[in-house]
Order: sequence, then C-alpha cells, then structure tokens
Amino acid sequence: MPVTGTAVAAPRILVVEDEPVINQAVTDRLRSSGYEVVQAFDGPGAVRLCAETAPDLVLLDVMLPGFDGHEVCRRIQADRPVPVLMLTARDDEADILVGLGVGADDYLTKPFRMRELVARVAALLRRVERAAELATRSAGSLDRLGDLRVDAAARRVWVTGDEVHLTPTEFDLLLCLAASPGTVLTREHLYAEVWGWQGATGTRTVDSHVKALRGKIGADRVRTVHGVGYALETPSADSR
Repeated sequence: MPVTGTAVAAPRILVVEDEPVINQAVTDRLRSSGYEVVQAFDGPGAVRLCAETAPDLVLLDVMLPGFDGHEVCRRIQADRPVPVLMLTARDDEADILVGLGVGADDYLTKPFRMRELVARVAALLRRVERAAELATRSAGSLDRLGDLRVDAAARRVWVTGDEVHLTPTEFDLLLCLAASPGTVLTREHLYAEVWGWQGATGTRTVDSHVKALRGKIGADRVRTVHGVGYALETPSADSR
C-alpha cells in the first residue's frame, strides 16, 4: 500500500508493458500513489530487472517481445516468489488459467481503469501481509481433512501422499476454505479474506482460482453452491 512517511521505504513495483504510452501512464499513476516503480518493456528485460531490483509486486502484460508474460512469470517465480498481477487483452478463461498456473496471483483485462489497477495493486500487497495470519488461524483445522494434508507453516500440500505444487494465492485460498471445512464461504468472504477486497463484486477472480485449485487437489474436493460460494469437502464426503 502507498507509504506517506519517510521512515519506511515505499513498496517497489516492476511494470512490464511493451507499449511505451501505457507503460508510462501506469508508472505515473503508481508513482503518484506513493509507490516506487521500475519499468521493463520486454520479457528478457523483465526477468533481469526482477532479479536486480527485487520488486514487492510485478505488474505484467501477457503479450511481450522476447518471450511472453507467462514465461516471465514462470521464470521470476522460480527465482523468488513475488505477487504478480497480469494484464491480458483477452477475457478468455483458458488464457487466464494458464497465467494462474504459472504463478500469477490476479489478472486485469484491458482496457482497465487506473483506479481499479491501483486498488488491485494495494489489495495484492495487503494479501502478502495477511498470508501469515491466515496460516496461523487455519492450522488448527487441518488435521480433519483426511488424505488432503496441508502444512500451513511450510506452505506445502499433499494429496493421497503425493505433494502438489500450489501458487501462493491457491495456497491461501485453500487455507481459507480449510479453516471452515464443510462450510459454504461466499465469494465476497473469500475476496475479503484472501485478496483483501472489501465488497468486491462483478469479477471472476475467485472462480478462476477455484478452478485452478480443483485441477490440482481434485475437482470433487471443492463444492460449488451456485449463487453463493464454495466449500471444502469434509473427509466423510471425500470418502464416499
């Protein structure tokens, strides 16, 4: 979130966008909101600057010269986990799931409002701060999940004895669901708890992350209650 004092350094954001006008417009808005900004205009430059500057968050366009945003995300997450907000020109579910699968935390479809972009950035930075608290609150419930084993402190997951790799957001979503197994949690509750968005509506971010999570831990483990939200199935339901 923006920092107005001088005692604490402002969060550093890497903006990766090959269109100079868009890159500069986003950079100017983020700087006016109190963030430090580093700019990259292609895939190789993004990976290099991420290693050199260690940003707190990466704002990443999908279509880039050199190699695309999905490959950038894959490489920077392999080096050091960092929150990634992807910008995509297509509101295509398959394309979005690819981005989430390589480690993106959220996505924003072009064209977007600058106000929404700044709000998403602030929410992602808050989510990082909330991750440790969420893990602590969820730890007591995890022994009730049958053959789904979650180590909250180590951020590791096993399904029927095999370890499964989850992205940071997928893991936090699982922890939130696991804190109340069998209980239906509304999309609004999940937005507030995992993403730090209060009163969020009209976005499919939760649905996309749930679909990606199901692909890794098993489709039948997360139950949909249409028009309401989602619930993590209890061991008795798993063993049917």
